[in-house]
Amino acid sequence: MAFQLPPLPFDPTALDPHMSAETFEYHHGKHHKAYVDKTNGWIEEKGLAGLSLLQVIEKAKSTNDKGLFNNSAQIWNHTFFWNCLAPAGSTKPSEKLAGLIDGFGGQEALLKALATEAVNHFASGWAWLVLEGDALKVTSYHDADTPVAHGATPLFTLDVWEHAYYIDYRNARPKFAETILGNVINWDFVSQNLDGQGATRADQQQ
Repeated sequence: MAFQLPPLPFDPTALDPHMSAETFEYHHGKHHKAYVDKTNGWIEEKGLAGLSLLQVIEKAKSTNDKGLFNNSAQIWNHTFFWNCLAPAGSTKPSEKLAGLIDGFGGQEALLKALATEAVNHFASGWAWLVLEGDALKVTSYHDADTPVAHGATPLFTLDVWEHAYYIDYRNARPKFAETILGNVINWDFVSQNLDGQGATRADQQQ
């Protein structure tokens, strides 16, 4: 079986007015789907049928296959990203996550750090919240690169490619970051990732 475009974990209108159904139509329905289609086009050719998505990413990285890496990693990143989002006010951090957030300096400080990382990241890429040891760390990766290719533990991500925000926010990446981070984080999913249970939603098998 080939990789499949996963459905959104919510109705495309569920994040209005913070992210529109039109954005999902293009971002999920066209950009994400294109990564799936391109990856599938290489699987048989490269003898990778039957591997999980993470195994494909690892293989592409180890062989410096940039085309396969970029597209397969983007499948993973996008699937993870959709699960990082939820309707405003519908989730909250677990007690364990809340404790780590307090250790970071509080939720306001964490969201400010994520927004700063997202806004200051040059060109295309992703802002990430990861677990490093027993503490939270804010970082970013360029283009399709992903923490799962580096042995890091991803908890949350914000897509800062232009196609993530241009329909709703035009060139105002700061407004996009502020709005998404302040309103539609799926704290339940972030909490599950902390316990090693959430990221599997992005770890597809063929």
